Amino acid sequence: MMKVLLVNGSPKAEGNTYTALHEMEKIFLAEGVEAEIIHVGNKDIRGCIACGKCRELGKCVFNDMVNETAEKLREADGLVIGSPVYYASANATLIAYMTRLFYSTPHINKTMKVGASVCVARRGGLSSTYDEMNKFFGISGMPIASGQYWNSLHGAAPGQAAEDVEGMQGMRTLARNMTFLMKSIALGKEQLGLPEKEPATFMNFIR
Repeated sequence: MMKVLLVNGSPKAEGNTYTALHEMEKIFLAEGVEAEIIHVGNKDIRGCIACGKCRELGKCVFNDMVNETAEKLREADGLVIGSPVYYASANATLIAYMTRLFYSTPHINKTMKVGASVCVARRGGLSSTYDEMNKFFGISGMPIASGQYWNSLHGAAPGQAAEDVEGMQGMRTLARNMTFLMKSIALGKEQLGLPEKEPATFMNFIR
């Protein structure tokens, strides 16, 4: 069975970000995809300190939810990141979590797994937050799923996002599109294999 991880970056366990992710979860389950919502927005998660120990250990030196998620990501087919909008940006706890998760896990554990971002705000800052979160997928060889609009909802008090009928429809569309992409990639891997990958080449512009 295919599996999707949905990361809730809101401090509120059942706030508007959860409302968005839960709407997607219902579609995934209806489509025969296992879905797990992981709540990280209220955890004490520090940022990356660039120690490089993950290259030696195969995991982050700080043994917290980042390493727990890394094990689940290895087996997952897709990853959804959800965040409330703070100052036109994602929750800082979520960004710390994502930075360490993506840096400490091998590229092969993410390549060709489908990613999607969802953001929720009372009013503004949605598109910049959406762009910020999608960059994690773009640097990791992960196809990015889209919906019928930018993947966002509006709401202030917990539960208000459910009244954004266009946004909620977008969450359902996104989940269906993501399911199609995951199944298509699985079929392609079975018939064609993964794309050829050259050894990584690194450089800077200091001569």
